[in-house]
Amino acid sequence: MSIPVILEANSSIHDVITTLFLKDAGTIFITKNKCLTGVVSRKDLLKSCVGGWDIYDIPVEMVMTRIPNVIYIYPDDTIADASRLIIDHEVESLPVVIDEDGKGKLRVVGRFSKTTIARLFVEELKK
Repeated sequence: MSIPVILEANSSIHDVITTLFLKDAGTIFITKNKCLTGVVSRKDLLKSCVGGWDIYDIPVEMVMTRIPNVIYIYPDDTIADASRLIIDHEVESLPVVIDEDGKGKLRVVGRFSKTTIARLFVEELKK
């Protein structure tokens, strides 16, 4: 897994777009009080810009995909299972989460992406 790109749910759409470019990420994980609440992709952000919204004032939580519709994995999930989820759900990346309190409050600890898969594939080819 790699380092996740995380912003708070009250961040403006403009701040999220800026972070997306600065961090060179395709997906940003959205949290509230350090718990995963949603995911926003380039496509979500493009829709908000085309829609004529005021991206400086509208919080990202208005355009994100929310829990429980977010697909995620745990650190002990297999590479094959994570890869299958990316393919089946046609997403760029998955948040890697832990359930710290056992009550479904998920904390993001990493990111598993198409780039992660490509790196693993290249490493295997080198062997």
